[in-house]
Amino acid sequence: MDMQSIQNFFSTTVADLAVKVLAAIAFWIVGRWLIGRVIAIMSGAMNRNAIDPTLTKYLGSIVNVALNIALVLGILGYFGIQTTSLAAMLAGAGVAIGVAWSGMLGNFAAGAFMLVLRPIKVGDFVQVGGLVGTVHELGLFATTIVTPDNVFTLVGNSKIFGDTIQNFSARPVRRVERTAQLAGSVDPLDAIARFKAAVAQIPNVATDPAPEVNLLDINLVGTVIAVRPYCHTDHYWQVYFDTNEAIVRVCKEAGWPAPTPTQIMKTMPA
Repeated sequence: MDMQSIQNFFSTTVADLAVKVLAAIAFWIVGRWLIGRVIAIMSGAMNRNAIDPTLTKYLGSIVNVALNIALVLGILGYFGIQTTSLAAMLAGAGVAIGVAWSGMLGNFAAGAFMLVLRPIKVGDFVQVGGLVGTVHELGLFATTIVTPDNVFTLVGNSKIFGDTIQNFSARPVRRVERTAQLAGSVDPLDAIARFKAAVAQIPNVATDPAPEVNLLDINLVGTVIAVRPYCHTDHYWQVYFDTNEAIVRVCKEAGWPAPTPTQIMKTMPA
């Protein structure tokens, strides 16, 4: 190969290839920017129309993936690669990957069903997949839960949808369960009246339904009083601890004796 042929090769083929590579890079940068703008506009429109944030993020993820695939196919088509055959190859690969990643597809399907049935949404305090926490994000394949000790945890959507779901935020209030063990010498009716008055003073305790203070049990020690105020789930632990403090304060102010187990001694006949 003489120098003239080499010069012709570089001046034509290599130069054309360099132009196409630069153009492809430019297409990728501009395409990614346009995709970002489309996602931002779509999310803004859905937020203005008060669409559920969970649905907004979910649809945004789907549109983002679809547009990126279209961008890649467009760039390959610019290089002269037959995208129809590539699409067929991707479809065949998708079937193979689908068989291998059936669990991932199950997570995807479960996420779609959760969007339709809406058992949980972003911001709800829930118990799902053996975890208790606040829903941070509902993704394509997994849901992000932030536990009360501030741990960022991902749970597969199929595990959530296939298990029991408890949504503590679905109702306006939830009940706090506490009990007070009293000594046998304490009048339970007087104790119930005192506990009701004390619980009513606790901040964030709901008035409808009213707190439930009832005689729960009678044992060898004395009586057991159930103290059950209602509150919003955001105030659950505050009301929980304040109820404990109220029970202790009432017992101290009333001067009731500490509950002590009663032992019954049997004497054997002589």
